[in-house]
Amino acid sequence: MVASADRTRDTRTDPRQSRMYLSNLPSASRFRVFLLICVTALAGCASQPARDLVSRTIAEVPASKIAGKHEIFVATTREPAREPRAVFGGRRSAELSYARVDISVPAIHKPAEIERPINPDVGDPARYFTALRVEGYGGDEAFLAALRDNVASHDGRALVFIHGYNTSFDNAVYRMTQIVHDAGYGGTPILFSWASAGRTLDYVYDSNSASAARDALEKTLLLVSRSGAKRIDVVAHSMGNWVTMEALRQLAITGHRDLNGKLGDVVLASPDIDVDVFKSQMRRYGKPEKPFFVMTSANDRALNVSGFIAGNRPRVGDYADAQDLARYGVTVVDLTAMSAGDRLNHTKFADNPVLVRLLGEHLSTPDDLNETESEITNRIGSLAQGLGQTLTSAAEIIITTPLEVINIAVGGGQASR
Repeated sequence: MVASADRTRDTRTDPRQSRMYLSNLPSASRFRVFLLICVTALAGCASQPARDLVSRTIAEVPASKIAGKHEIFVATTREPAREPRAVFGGRRSAELSYARVDISVPAIHKPAEIERPINPDVGDPARYFTALRVEGYGGDEAFLAALRDNVASHDGRALVFIHGYNTSFDNAVYRMTQIVHDAGYGGTPILFSWASAGRTLDYVYDSNSASAARDALEKTLLLVSRSGAKRIDVVAHSMGNWVTMEALRQLAITGHRDLNGKLGDVVLASPDIDVDVFKSQMRRYGKPEKPFFVMTSANDRALNVSGFIAGNRPRVGDYADAQDLARYGVTVVDLTAMSAGDRLNHTKFADNPVLVRLLGEHLSTPDDLNETESEITNRIGSLAQGLGQTLTSAAEIIITTPLEVINIAVGGGQASR
C-alpha cells in the first residue's frame, strides 16, 4: 500500500512519468487515476474562486495607502452576470460587450502578487485590489470613442491582454491590473476576456469558449487599431494563446496581418496549443515582421497534463525543441530555470517579479517597431542582467532567435552565445 501511494504521488508531480504506471493498471483503475492526475494538475491553472468584482461599500482611505489607480478597458464575449456586482459571468454571448473598470492597488502590494479582497461586500483599498467604478459602453462606437480619448493621453500605446483557462471575470481584471502595475506600463490596457467558466473541471467548455471567441478578438484588435493607437502590443497566457493565434491567422487571411503597421510585440506565455497546430497557424500567418516571443518552460506541469490528455502530444509552452519553433520566425524564451509563484510553474511570466519587470521594461521602452532580432535580443539581455542583480541566486533565461541561441544568466551571470 505504501509503494502504491508513493507511485500515485509521483504521477501527480510529473504526468509524463505516469504513463508506464497507468499502462499496468486495469482499465477502470487506470481511468480513475487518470482523472485524479488531470484534476490535480489542471487545478494549478486555477486562480482564486470567483467573487463579486464590485463591493457593496468601499472604505475611505488616505491617498498614501494606495499605490496606484488603473483604468482597465474590457472587451468580452461573456454574458452579463446574474449578480450585477459580478459584472460578467462564465456563460457565452454571441455579441461583444464593452466596459471600463477603474481599479486601485494598495500601497502594501508586493510585486507579482494579487491582494484579492477576502470580503467582497466591503472594499478596502488600503489592503486589497479594489474596483472603484465600472462603466459600460453601449456598442462599438461608444467603446471606440472612449478608447480614442484614453489612447491619445497615453502616447498612442495600447496593450491587449488575453487570459487563460479557468479564469473568472474578476480574476481576469485583477491579473491584468497586476501586470500593468508591476510592469509600470504607461499605455492603455485592454483586457479581452473570453467566456471561461472559471472552474477546474470545465476544460472542454473553456476550450470551446476560446474557439468561439476568435472572431471577437479579431474585431477587438481592429477596433484598437482604429483608436489612434500607434503601437499595439499583445500578451496572451495559456489557453488564451489559442484565441490569439487564431485571431492573428484570420487577420493575415483578411489582409490585416500587422494591423496596418501598428502591431508591436506579441508575447505568447505558456501557450496551451498543440505544437503541430501552432506550426500550421504560423505557416498561414507567415514569418513575423515584428517580434513574436514564445515563453516556454519544460517544468510547466499544467501543460504536461494538457499534452497527456491530448494523446501525449507536446504543447508549445513545454516544447523542448526551441530551434524547431524558431524556424517559424518566433523568438523562444526558455524560463525553465526561473522560479514561479504557482506550484505548477504555469504563470511564471506574471508571478516572478524579475520576469514581470522585464516584460514591463520591454513593452514600455520607446523602441523602433523596425528593430532587428539581434537588437531586440541584446536589449533583452541587458535588461535581464540588470534586473537579475536583485536575485539571491543565479538562473538562466535561454533565448533562441531565428538566428542564434543566447544564454542570459540573471543574478550575477553573463550572457553567452
